[in-house]
Amino acid sequence: MTTKTMTLINDETGEQIKLDVLQPTMGPPTIDVRPLYKKTGFFTFDPGYMSTASCKSDITYMDGETGILEYRGYPIEELAEHSSYLETCYLLFHGELPTAEQLEEFEGSVKKRSMVHEALKNFYNGFRRDGHPMAIMMGVSGALSAFYHDHMNIHDEKDRETAMLRLVAKMPTIAAWCYRHAKGLPFMYPKSSLSYSENFLYMMFGVPTTPYVANPKHVKALDVIMILHADHEQNASTSTVRLSGSSEANPFAAVSAGVATLWGPAHGGANEAVIRMLQDIIDSGEPLQTFIDRAKDKDDRFRLMGFGHRVYKAYDPRARIIREICHEVLAELPENSPHKAMLETAMKLEEVALSDDYFKSRNLYPNVDFYSGVIFLAMDIPLNMFTVMFAMARTIGWISQWNEMIGEEESRIGRPRQLYTGEATRKYTAMKAR
Repeated sequence: MTTKTMTLINDETGEQIKLDVLQPTMGPPTIDVRPLYKKTGFFTFDPGYMSTASCKSDITYMDGETGILEYRGYPIEELAEHSSYLETCYLLFHGELPTAEQLEEFEGSVKKRSMVHEALKNFYNGFRRDGHPMAIMMGVSGALSAFYHDHMNIHDEKDRETAMLRLVAKMPTIAAWCYRHAKGLPFMYPKSSLSYSENFLYMMFGVPTTPYVANPKHVKALDVIMILHADHEQNASTSTVRLSGSSEANPFAAVSAGVATLWGPAHGGANEAVIRMLQDIIDSGEPLQTFIDRAKDKDDRFRLMGFGHRVYKAYDPRARIIREICHEVLAELPENSPHKAMLETAMKLEEVALSDDYFKSRNLYPNVDFYSGVIFLAMDIPLNMFTVMFAMARTIGWISQWNEMIGEEESRIGRPRQLYTGEATRKYTAMKAR
């Protein structure tokens, strides 16, 4: 991996130190600073890890400057067009696309594990009906370790695979039951005759008294959204799962930590923020142009949610894919849909952003959160379930990253250092002297 070195010179002493420069398959070269403290006594300072590679990984590659996202070398555009969510899960975890026989076996393994221990239903009764579904999901996903501890040797590859299958299989059931609990509806058990995404919609919206058939457009849209959100390199929640797992915590606990991190509005709550913004625009009664003008005003704190991306400086490749699906779903909405006005406002905003030079010059295009939020709303998925949907999709990315880290010989418990800026050493002052 190493092809060259970089020399650092201490201005005060003239001492030189050579650091290896690691060459990736794709992306910028990376300076190996591991020997730095031992040889020089210096730390590096990089809040938010903006310039620091916290690990090496074979799973996901992204280039924000050119708008590239690939899983195991396969462009996200090709996977979204040709693959299914479960096939993508197999790819992320195992590293290669499955054969027909391997995929059939994998799908069967997931389906037979889709039910959860019956005692887990009691957990839901302990939560208030108006509790946020992410709070419930965080608690229940972590509690899986109390029910499925028969294969918990994290240093055994087969046990790690079993943990992956259980998480991928059970998260849709856990997620759907979060919604059912809030609605006071009976829990629907999974059906092995249905596809992964179809089964989730059945558990969400089916009722025992009436046959339920999911809208095929909704099934396809959900499967694509799941693929697009399956992994996204070393984001905050994925890094949390790796850091939690580095202590050799069990995989269910590590994934629960990922759910907690994803819940933050700066991470997984962006599609919720899109819908809240649209509702605020409608409730104001003001023309849409008023908000466009405010977004352009650098002195106004108002921002259009769902536009632009912290990493992608070009068009978010996931947004290009999901945009067409979004329009297909919206085209099927009945005229009396309660969401019609909001979705029409969303489409007008999209039109402005794609044509206005101000937004185009700043790469403020609609991102994947803009479209996924609009699609979820059109599918009657409530606002507080949006981040739960994200967590369900991202589970395979979390567990694949965890599996990769545990399987590395050089894996160590995470222990970031700090730049201390507090008081220098001082003597304790007795109470009467303060």
